[in-house]
Amino acid sequence: MSGRNDARAEGQGRVYQASGDQHIVEHHHHGPSWGGPDSVRRPAVGRAPVVLRDRVDLMDRLKAAVDRGAGDEVLVLHGLGGCGKTAVAYTLFQHATAGGARLGFWVNASDQASLRAGMLAVAADRGAGEGELVAARSGLRAAADLVWEHLDRSGHPWLLVLDNADDPAVLRDGGWLRGSPRGTVLVTTRQAAVHWWPAAQLLHVGVLPRADAARVLCDIAPGTGTEEEAAAIADRLGRLPLALTLAGGFLSHQVIRPWTMNEYGRHLEGDQGVDPIELIDQGAAEPGDDSRHLVSGTWQISMNRLVTSGLPEAVTLLRLLACWSGDPLPLALLTGAALGPILPATRVESALRGLLDHSLTELVPDGVRCLRTHGVLLDSVARGTPDDEHEPLAAAAARLLAAALPAVPERGTTDTGLGLLVPHVLALLRRVRDRPAVRRETAEAAVECALRLSTALHRTGDYVSALALTERARELGEARLGGDHVLILGLRERAGRAVYRLGRFEEAERMLEQVLADSERALGPAALQTLNCCVARSRPLYQREETAEAISLMRRAVLGRSEQLGAFHPLTLMVRAHLLEVLPGPELDAEAPAGPQLLDDCLRELGPDHQITMAVQLDCAYALFYTGHPVEALPLAREALAAHERHYGPDYPIALSARHLLANVLAANGERSEAINQLARVVEGRERVLGPRHPWAVEAREDLARHREAETRP
Repeated sequence: MSGRNDARAEGQGRVYQASGDQHIVEHHHHGPSWGGPDSVRRPAVGRAPVVLRDRVDLMDRLKAAVDRGAGDEVLVLHGLGGCGKTAVAYTLFQHATAGGARLGFWVNASDQASLRAGMLAVAADRGAGEGELVAARSGLRAAADLVWEHLDRSGHPWLLVLDNADDPAVLRDGGWLRGSPRGTVLVTTRQAAVHWWPAAQLLHVGVLPRADAARVLCDIAPGTGTEEEAAAIADRLGRLPLALTLAGGFLSHQVIRPWTMNEYGRHLEGDQGVDPIELIDQGAAEPGDDSRHLVSGTWQISMNRLVTSGLPEAVTLLRLLACWSGDPLPLALLTGAALGPILPATRVESALRGLLDHSLTELVPDGVRCLRTHGVLLDSVARGTPDDEHEPLAAAAARLLAAALPAVPERGTTDTGLGLLVPHVLALLRRVRDRPAVRRETAEAAVECALRLSTALHRTGDYVSALALTERARELGEARLGGDHVLILGLRERAGRAVYRLGRFEEAERMLEQVLADSERALGPAALQTLNCCVARSRPLYQREETAEAISLMRRAVLGRSEQLGAFHPLTLMVRAHLLEVLPGPELDAEAPAGPQLLDDCLRELGPDHQITMAVQLDCAYALFYTGHPVEALPLAREALAAHERHYGPDYPIALSARHLLANVLAANGERSEAINQLARVVEGRERVLGPRHPWAVEAREDLARHREAETRP
């Protein structure tokens, strides 16, 4: 063999050159390579809190655990991702180790490898020899036993933090979680299920109170706004510490043109062409931050664990919840929440339990049984929902809301659950508006939910809430359906009715005049929605003494409804009853005989306890009184008041109207003292329910003053 070979060796490699046959055997012996953390004596946190706001009671409990001696306690901080569990643990760590009172060990428990490496580093710190560690790493010795032997023999008390233990199985497998007389163990986790933490004390970490949440923003981004402005942003962020930290980080690091808190808040609403979740994440300390430190990614960790643990249906349920709001959601709404094969009816309960166990939602203990899911979490989940799931999820959300609403809302029903549905209806409308994949039919179903809910709220007497809902729902629904859609026109009509009930008669008349004109143009003069507008507009016209036009509209509605629905349909009977109220003197004389016949029709068709029958009874008493028959009107007025109070309660607006009529009938019959007593109750009720400046409260006060003055005359 001839020639020259050039070669180079690096590290422990060697180059051999030989002629002839050679047999070379070489053994390389390497020491153990260290893949553990660089330190377990310092907390491994992304961004340490400037000041730990609130958490006073929680910190008192934790400080007591490390101040009173060695310990032998296992404490578990659990809560939603981003709620500040690690910040609490960091603050306790600093307190416990200050002045050398305790040794502090910080171990990442998010996965088996990190936990094992960190705990063996703790054992090394506490005196474990190289041979013991090699045996533990190679599986020749039980690693957890080695660690806890050295912790139990520690000559100095300690605090061990096991951070991000979101998969408790990591701690359970191998017996890593134990108590020791020489120290205290603190675990942070999203997993709230009690069975994972035997012999441990669970401590919940929630969002911050409003004032403290605002101070967090001011701590991180001083000079960018007032505490009240910070509080408004904190409300939008659900007072979640992670979101507050990111928002403060964004505000404090703007260079070219720093934003104020007000500017940031406007962009968070999503109306400036900015994705709110993306905006929040821009406040991360570094562009490549761990997903735990980003609102777009932190909850994906929990969702992934649900899938790997055999509960993919829980992710589907969470995406359904993301169609609604972060406000308390009545649990009854989830009855029938099945979504075909991706969320079978038999798996809804276990899916919900999975969300609860992973702190992705929580039960609200007081009042109506509700779920509460954080709003920023829902926005983040909605943002990450695949496009092909938007339509079935939105359709299911609308179907479930519709099932929870009364088909025909009745007056005076005090259903506290109705008010709880308002934010969820509006949230669904926002999702529908922003998701092109949602079909028009589903958008119509969502808007119809808003219309039905506003009608129900109106009939409970909550006119302010009904008006707020209709105005916002119209704005959102119009973006998908257009202004001429029958449901949008229905919302506008409901808004006008609410404004009328609030005593703003001129404003109501203008609103209803316009919606009537638009309904006639878009739907035609005979459409039922157009006829509804005729009825609605007649009421403020009558209050403003434009009686002739009010009568014309009412008669038009009677004729139209009779032709389309029949003479004895409830809606036809109702408008016939209204006509008794608005007819003036001579014409009312002609119509008054129709009152008893109308009452007979209602008794026959609807029964004595129907709300329309009671309304007709009241209107008949009204007609008799205003046609000069107070004696005949008196027993009917008493019966009408008793029926209305029995069904609606004494403070319902129509019950107060019935009492007002009775007072005037009593005065006309010479029973002035009783009339004054009745009117005093009307004044007190209307001022409390409608406010002292409402026209009907003013009218009652004027009538009371007039009757009192008449009583003092000789």
